[in-house]
Amino acid sequence: YGHITGNAPDSSAPGKRLIDRLVETICNCFQGPQTDEGVQLQIIKALLTAVTSPHIEIHEGTVLLTVRTCYNIYLASRNLINQTTAKATLTQMLNVIFTRMETQAVSILSRPAQFTLIFTCSYMHFIDHDLSVHLPASIQALESHEQEKDRLCLPHQNPSTSPGRICGSPRSDRTQDLSGTPSPAASTPDLHTTPLAPDTPSINGQPEECKTEEDVAVTEEKREETPPPGIGDAESMQGGQNTARFSHILQKDAFLVFRSLCKLSMKPLADGPPDPKSHELRSKVVSLQLLLSVLQGAGPVFRTHEMFVNAIKQYLCVALSKNGVSSVPEVFELSLAIFLTLLSHFKVHLKMQIEVFFREIFLTILETSSSSFEHKWMVIQTLTRICADAQCVVDIYVNYDCDLNAANIFERLVNDLSKIAMGRSGQELGMTPLQELSLRKKGLECLVSILKCMVEWSRDMYVNPNLQANLGQERPSDGEGPELKLPDHLASRRDSVSSLDSTMSSSVQSSQPDHPEQYEVIKQQKDVIEHGIELFNKKPKRGVQFLQDQGMLGNTAEDIAQFLHQEERLDTTQVGEYLGENVRFNKEVMYSYVDQLDFCGRDFVSALRAFLEGFRLPGEAQKIDRLMEKFAARYLECNQGYLYSLLFPTEQYIKMNRGINDSKDLPEEYLSSIYDEIAGKKIAMKDRKEHTITPKTSKHSVATEKQRRLLYNVEMEQMAKTAKALMEAVSHAQAPFFSATHLEHVRPMFKLAWTPLLAAFSVGLQDCDDQEVASLCLEGIRCAIRITCIFSMLLERDAYVQALARFTLLTASSSITEMKQKNIDTIKTLITVAHTDGNYLGNSWHEILRCISQLELAQLIGTGVKTRYISGVVRDSQAGTLVGGPDRRQMAHIQESVGETSSQSVVVAVDRIFTGSTRLDGNAVGMWILDFVRWLCAVSMDELASAHQPRMFSLQKIVEISYYNMNRIRLQWSRIWQVIGDHFNKVGCNPNEDVAIFAVDSLRQLSMKFLEKGELANFRFQKDFLRPFEHIVKKNRSPTIRDMVIRCVAQMVNSQAANIRSGWKNIFSVFHQAASDHDENIVELAFQTTGHIVMITFQQHFAAAIDSFQDAVKCLSEFVCNAAFPDTSMEAIRLIRHCAKYVAERPQALREYTSDDMNVAPGDRVWVRGWFPILFELSCIINRCKLDIRTRGLTVMFEIMKSYGHTFEKHWWHDLFRIVFRIFDNMKLPEQQTEKHEWMTTTCNHALYAICDVFTQFYEPLSEVLLADIFTQLQWCVRQDNEQLARSGTNCLENLVILNGEKFSPEVWNVTCSCMLDIFQTTSPHALLTWRPAGQEEEAGDGKHMVVSRGFLSVFLMLLCSVSVAGVSDQKLFAGLLIKCVVQLELIQTIDNIVFYPATSKKEDAENMAAAQVCHNGGEQGMYRHLSSQHLFKLLDCLLESHTFARDFNSNNEQRTALWRAGFKGKSKPNLLKQETSSLACSLRILFRMYCDRQLQDSWPDIQTRLLLVCSEALAYFISLTSESHREAWTSLLLLLLTRTLRLTDIKFKPHASCYYPHLCEMMQFDLIPELRAVLRRFFLRIGSVFHIAAPEMGQRVCSDARDRSKDCYPQGRML
Repeated sequence: YGHITGNAPDSSAPGKRLIDRLVETICNCFQGPQTDEGVQLQIIKALLTAVTSPHIEIHEGTVLLTVRTCYNIYLASRNLINQTTAKATLTQMLNVIFTRMETQAVSILSRPAQFTLIFTCSYMHFIDHDLSVHLPASIQALESHEQEKDRLCLPHQNPSTSPGRICGSPRSDRTQDLSGTPSPAASTPDLHTTPLAPDTPSINGQPEECKTEEDVAVTEEKREETPPPGIGDAESMQGGQNTARFSHILQKDAFLVFRSLCKLSMKPLADGPPDPKSHELRSKVVSLQLLLSVLQGAGPVFRTHEMFVNAIKQYLCVALSKNGVSSVPEVFELSLAIFLTLLSHFKVHLKMQIEVFFREIFLTILETSSSSFEHKWMVIQTLTRICADAQCVVDIYVNYDCDLNAANIFERLVNDLSKIAMGRSGQELGMTPLQELSLRKKGLECLVSILKCMVEWSRDMYVNPNLQANLGQERPSDGEGPELKLPDHLASRRDSVSSLDSTMSSSVQSSQPDHPEQYEVIKQQKDVIEHGIELFNKKPKRGVQFLQDQGMLGNTAEDIAQFLHQEERLDTTQVGEYLGENVRFNKEVMYSYVDQLDFCGRDFVSALRAFLEGFRLPGEAQKIDRLMEKFAARYLECNQGYLYSLLFPTEQYIKMNRGINDSKDLPEEYLSSIYDEIAGKKIAMKDRKEHTITPKTSKHSVATEKQRRLLYNVEMEQMAKTAKALMEAVSHAQAPFFSATHLEHVRPMFKLAWTPLLAAFSVGLQDCDDQEVASLCLEGIRCAIRITCIFSMLLERDAYVQALARFTLLTASSSITEMKQKNIDTIKTLITVAHTDGNYLGNSWHEILRCISQLELAQLIGTGVKTRYISGVVRDSQAGTLVGGPDRRQMAHIQESVGETSSQSVVVAVDRIFTGSTRLDGNAVGMWILDFVRWLCAVSMDELASAHQPRMFSLQKIVEISYYNMNRIRLQWSRIWQVIGDHFNKVGCNPNEDVAIFAVDSLRQLSMKFLEKGELANFRFQKDFLRPFEHIVKKNRSPTIRDMVIRCVAQMVNSQAANIRSGWKNIFSVFHQAASDHDENIVELAFQTTGHIVMITFQQHFAAAIDSFQDAVKCLSEFVCNAAFPDTSMEAIRLIRHCAKYVAERPQALREYTSDDMNVAPGDRVWVRGWFPILFELSCIINRCKLDIRTRGLTVMFEIMKSYGHTFEKHWWHDLFRIVFRIFDNMKLPEQQTEKHEWMTTTCNHALYAICDVFTQFYEPLSEVLLADIFTQLQWCVRQDNEQLARSGTNCLENLVILNGEKFSPEVWNVTCSCMLDIFQTTSPHALLTWRPAGQEEEAGDGKHMVVSRGFLSVFLMLLCSVSVAGVSDQKLFAGLLIKCVVQLELIQTIDNIVFYPATSKKEDAENMAAAQVCHNGGEQGMYRHLSSQHLFKLLDCLLESHTFARDFNSNNEQRTALWRAGFKGKSKPNLLKQETSSLACSLRILFRMYCDRQLQDSWPDIQTRLLLVCSEALAYFISLTSESHREAWTSLLLLLLTRTLRLTDIKFKPHASCYYPHLCEMMQFDLIPELRAVLRRFFLRIGSVFHIAAPEMGQRVCSDARDRSKDCYPQGRML
C-alpha cells in the first residue's frame, strides 16, 4: 500500500538500500524442503508483492534473489499447491519485469521533453545504440549514417562488426581465435560514453550474482559445466568500454533474469533414465517454460536491443542446442516451441543459429533411421507450423538455399518431407502402421502447406476467370498460428508501440532491395560449386577442371590452395591425394597450401595439429615425405627453430630421434612431453560439413527395439555435441538476414521442389487408400498446378496434370471397375483445376478434356446405358451378343463404383467448365481460349476415331462452347472459329453418316445464329464461319450429306438473306460444287436457290452481294458446264445475261463499293467486279461446253458486247478481247482431230464474224488498241489446217477492210497491207515445188544410171515404197497444201474485192467478152481511192508473187505428175491455173487503173514500165503454152489485157503496141475464140491508125473507137 518503500540507504551494507535487506530477510526464511508450508506460501506472497508493487523498486541482485527463492520453493516444496503457486508467481514476476521494461521505453517516447532525464537517471548506465530510434530526427539520421558506414567498411568475414549491425554482438564477446580488428564504433564519440552514476551498482562488479545463480537449486548436486569462452561470465559479457549498454536499470533486470533462466535450462540431467520427479528435470522444464513465456510476450525492446539479442545467441541458442536433442519428450517439445518463437520474432538476428537448428537437429532427426517416432512426430509438427507461414518459407529459401556459404535448408526440407510422406521408412523406424500413417499425413500436410505458401506469395500474379478466392486461402492449415503470419499480421502481434518492433525489419529491407534475379544467379553459382565439389570428392582433377571451366575457381596454384583451405565440404582423403600427387602443378598447389598456413608463435605439436586438420595424409610414403618436408620448411620459416620428427613408443621414439639436433640429442624431457601430448590427444582432422551437399541417411540394421534406442541415444549425444559446438562458434558471428518481398522467388523455389513433391503426392495417391491422405495429395497437386500456371512452367504443369489425370483411372489402361473414392475425388479435383486455372492450362487441357470425355463414358456405364464399354467385354460379331459380359451382381458393383461420377455436383461442375469458357482469356498473346478449343477438338477426333462405335460428347461440347463464345469480339471469335471450323471440316467428312449429319446440322444451327448478328463493314467473318459447308460439300461424296448441306445453305439464304454479306462467297462456292454433281436432285435444288438469289435477292440486296458477284457468275457458269442437264445449262446462260443487266443498270453501286482490292481505281471497279467476270465466264463456257451450249454462250457474250459496249472504256476492250481470243487459244492445245475440226468450223468461224461485227460497231475506241491484235488473230485463223476457218479468216479480213476502210488512216493501211503480204507469204504452198517422193533423194545421189543398173524390178519396188510412205505421212501435208492453195485464191479475191468491191471484176470480165460492141463505165467503187501508190504496189507484189509461183508450178509438169501419182488433188494432175490467172488479172486491173489515174500522174513512168513488163511476160508465157486447156484458161485474161490496152490514149498506146506486137502476131497461129479474135482485130486496126500505116477511113473508124474507150480512163472526157 506504499507504507514501506525502502528507498533509504542501508547503513550496514554500503551500496544497498533497506528494501534490499527486507527482501533478503524474507528470502532467507526459506531453508529448504523442511520449511513450513504456510511460511512458504507467505514468502511467495511477500516476494510477489515486492516485485509487483508500484511503490517499491528492487533491481539487479534483489530481483534475482526473489526469482531464485520462488524457483527453489517450486523445486523443493512437497506441497502441490505451493508448487503451483510458486510457478504461477514466477510467471507473473517475469511478466511484470519485462512489461515494466517495455512500458518504460514507451514512456520515453510519450515524453520527448523529458528526454534529457535519461542521461541523469540514477539507474542509467549507457545509452544503447539501438535506442537511437527514439532520438530526434537529426541525431537519428546521423547515427544511422554512421551505422551504414560501419557496415559497408567491414569485410563480410570479420565478426567484429559495430554494435549497429542488426545481428551484431559486442566486440568483447569475441573468442580468442577470432579477428581482433577494433570496431569502428570504438572511436566514435557518442552517447555511449556517458559515465555511470556513483551509486549505481555496475553489472561488471557483480561476480557474486553469478555465484548465486549457480546455487539456485537447493537440491543441486553438480555444478554447471564450464561454459565456453565468451559465454560463461558476465565479466566478458559486459566488459569493455565500447560494449552496448542498457538505457535503464529495468533493462538490466530483465537481462539478468533472462540469462539466469538460460543457464538453468542448460544444466545436465542425471545419468540413467530421466526421473519426471527429479529436481534436475523439473528445473529444466520450468526454466524452458518460463523462457517460452518470456519470448512469446517479448516486446519491441527485447526483440531489438542488442544486449538481449546477444543473450539469445550466446545463452538461449546454446541451451536449445542441448535441449533440442533431449530424449525427454517434454523438454524436446518445449525446445521446439521456443525455436518456433525465435523463428517468428528474432529470425533477422539469428540467421546462422537457425541454420544450425535446421541442419543439425530438425533435418537430422528426420533423416536418421534410428530416431524415435515421438521425436519425428514433434519435429514434423513444428515444421507444420513453420511451413504454414509464407514469409518464413520464402525467407528460408532466399537466406539459405541462395547463400553460397549456407546449407540448402529448403531443398533438404522438401526432400525429407517427401520421403516421410511416401511412407517408405516405417519398418526401419520400428513404427506401427498407424504411426506411419500419421507421420505420412503430417509430412503431406507440411508439403501442402509449403505449396499453399507459394500460392499465397504469388497470388497477385494469378487471375481467376471465375473471381473465386485464391487457392492458398481456401483451407488454412490446422496448426497455423497468428504469430507466424509475419508479413500481414505483424502489427497485431506487437504491443502498443509497434514502431519499436519494426525498426529492425525496416532497416533490413531498406538496406537490401529484393532482386530475385540476383538470388537466382547466386543459386546457380551454388549449384555449380556443389557439383564441382561432388566431382572433386570422386576425382579431384575433374572437380578442379569443372570449377575452372565454369569460372568459379582461378587457374593459379594459389587460387586452388585457397579453395582447399576454405571449402570445408571437400573430402579430406581426396584433398590429401591431390596435394601429394607427384605432378609439378600439384606440388605448386601443395607448396602454396602450406605457405598459407601461419605457424608463428605455435609450438611444434599445435602447428602439426593445425597442418593435419585440413586433409588426410595419403598412404604412400613418398607423398607423406613431400608433405612433411614442406611442413618442416614452413615451420622453420615461421619460427626460425628446429623441426623434430616423431614416431611411436617413448623409448623407441627417443632412440629414433638421437642426433637430430646438429648431431646432438634433444632433451629427453622435451621429446617425452611431445610424445605424451600426442598420445593423450590424438591429431585429428576437423569436422567437415559434407552433408550440406548430399545428406547421408544413416541406415543401421537394428535387430531389436532396445538396440535401436541405444543407437539413437548415441546419435543424439553426438548431435547435441555437434550442435552445441556449432552454436557456440556462430554465437558471435553476424550474417544479414534478408526478408523477401518479390513474387518471383516462387519460381526457382518450385523448380527446386516440384520433383519430390510430385513423387510424394503420386505415391500417396497410388499406395494409400486413406481418405485424408488422398485429400492432402490432391490439394497439393492442385496448389502445384496453380503455381506452374502462374509462372508458365510448362513441363512441370503438364507433369502434374498428367499425374492427376492418371489417378482418375479414366485414361488408364486399368478398368474403371477398380475406381475408388480417391479416384472420384481426383476427378473432382481435376474439374476444379480446369475451372479455376483454365487461363493457364495450355496443352494440359488435352489430359483434362480426355478425362472429361471418359467421365461421360463412365457416367453412361454407371447409369447402365452403355455396359459394352466396360473393360474386358467384347462383342461377338456373329451372334451379336455380349461374350463374357458382366452378370447382374458384377454390374451392380460396377455401377456402385462409378455411380458417384454421375452425381449432380459432378455433372454441374463439368458443365461449368464449358459454360465458363466465355471467361477464358482471349486477349493474351497466346489466347488461352485457343488451347482449350484446340484440345477439345483433338479429344473429339479421338472419340470419333472408333469405326464401329464413335461418340459425340466432345462434339456436342464444341457446339455448346461455340454458342457460348459467339458474343466475343470478332477478332477473338474468328481465331476460335478457325480451330472449330477446321474440326467441322474433318467431322463433316466422317465416313459415318450419323456423325457427319450431326456435324452439318450443328453447323446449320450455329450459322443461323451467327448470321442473325449481321456483319460490320470491311469484315469477313461470315466467310470464315461458313467455310466448313464449302469444305464438306467438296470433300464428302455421300449424296445424303451433300444434299443436306445444300438444303442447309438454301435455308440460310431463304431466312437470312438480308444479313448475309461476305457469306455469299461460301454460299456460291457450295452451289458451285453442287453444280458439277451428277445427282439431279442436288443440281436442281442448288440451281433453284441460285436462281432465286440472282432474280430476287440481287434485286433487293445487290450492294451487299457485290463482293460475291463474281462467285455468283462463276457458279452459274458451272451449272452451264454440267453436260448432264442441258436445260439447266440454257437457263443458267439466261441468268448470266440477267446478271449483265444488273451491271448495266447499277454501275454506281459497283463504283462505290470498297473492299480489300483498293488498288483498283473507282472508274475500273465496274469492269473488274461486273463486266469482266460475266464475259470471262462466258468465254469459259464457250471453251468447255458442247456445241449447242457454247454457241448460245458465244451469242450471249457478243450480244452483251454489242448492247453495252458503248459504256466500256478503251482499256476495258483490251482486256475483253484477251478473253475473246481465248476461244482461239484453246485450239492450240492438242486434241482429237474431229473435235478440233468441229470447233474451227463452228465456234471459231462464228466468233470471227462476231468479232468483226463488234469491231465495226465500235471502230473508234477499238481501232487504236485492238486492230493489230485482230489482224494477228485473223492471220492465225488463215494459217490453220481448216479450210472453212481459213476462208472465214480471209472473208472477215475483207469485210473488216471494206466496212471500215474509209476510216483507215495511212498508218492503218500500212498495217493492213503488211498483214495481207504476211498472209500471202505464210500461206504460199512452197512445198508443192520442193516435195519429192520418198527414195528419190537417195537415188539422185547415187548417179543418173542407177535405175538402169538395178533393173526394172528395183524401179518398181521403189515406186511402191514411195506410194506407201505418201499414204502414211504425206496425206496430212497434202491436205495442208491444198488449204494453202485455197487461201491463196481467197486472198487474191479478197484484194480484188477490197480494191474494186465485190462483183465489179466479174462484171468487167463479162464486158470484155463483148468489148467490141458495148462500152460500160463501172464508176468509182472500192477502196482504191483510199489507197496510196505504196499500198497498191505492196498489194501488187503479193499478187505477182502468187502468180509467179502458180506459173512455175503449172510449168513443172514432172513435179505435178509426181504429186498426182502420190495422191495429191484428185483424178487429174494438180494445177494452179485459177491462182495463175486470177492473181495476174487482179494485178492488171490495178495497174491499168493506176495508169489511168491522173492523181498518180507523177508515177506513170514507173507504172508504165511495170505494166509493160508484166504484160509482155504474160503474152510470152501464153505463147509458150502447149496445152489447149491451159490456153483456154487464159482467154479472159487476154481479153482483159487487150481491152484495157485499147482504152489507152494513142500516146500511151504506142509503147504498149510496140512491145506487144510480136507476141500478138505469134498468137495469130493459135485457134482462138471469136471474141479474142475480134479484140485482136481491133488491136491491129488501132496499131495501123496510131502508127499511120492504114487507110484513112479505117483510121477514122479506129480513132472513133479510141475516143469511146478513152472515156473509161477519163470520165471527164478529156484526152491527151
